[in-house]
Amino acid sequence: MRVLVVEDELRMASLIRRGLVEEGLSVDVTPTGEEALWKAQGSDYDAVVLDVMLPGMDGFETCRRLRTNGVWTPVLMLTARDSVEDRVAGLDTGADDYLVKPFAFAELLARLRALARRGTQERPTVLEVDDLTLDPATRRVWRGEREIRLSVKEFSLLEAFMRRPDEVLSRVYLLDHAWDFAYENRSNVVDVYIRHLRSKIDEPFGCKTLETIRGAGYRLRANGGR
Repeated sequence: MRVLVVEDELRMASLIRRGLVEEGLSVDVTPTGEEALWKAQGSDYDAVVLDVMLPGMDGFETCRRLRTNGVWTPVLMLTARDSVEDRVAGLDTGADDYLVKPFAFAELLARLRALARRGTQERPTVLEVDDLTLDPATRRVWRGEREIRLSVKEFSLLEAFMRRPDEVLSRVYLLDHAWDFAYENRSNVVDVYIRHLRSKIDEPFGCKTLETIRGAGYRLRANGGR
């Protein structure tokens, strides 16, 4: 998952980012609603964590403008204001969910997973492509009955593929969904991790699931590549 966190309190933003990155998510952070509009319109995020109390344009107005501008990325409003009126205001501006501070980090993760599943249509809790199974909540992967151990980045990369089986995904798309803007060595990292994935999900099983599409990117074949 790739998440945009809009939070002006530096300590809170840092804590949220660190926690999400440790869970394997790709995270960009911005302190203002104005910059959030620019980032959300120019990048493909799976979810936006949006604080209400922002300098200048607040979270309510930011969310309203996102929707007005045709950005339908799921939005989780994050705020210390827990009145019914505030929650209604947030949802009515186009937010998909509302979490009150202080919150349990496990709940934030669960709500983000739910929003990512939703997207423009309901998505299953556990992803299945042929005999490959990926559970985002427990961060476990199986081929058939055999569990496969993946690193954090290998898991994120496979999740990106399994959310779009049989689609050709460019290196830029994969970079955007498994690495954030702060990652500097973006030259051949996708190719390296594709090789790692093949050595774990394909080669031991005699499969060719991950297919190279010359000049375009990579594709996860829904038929298992047999």
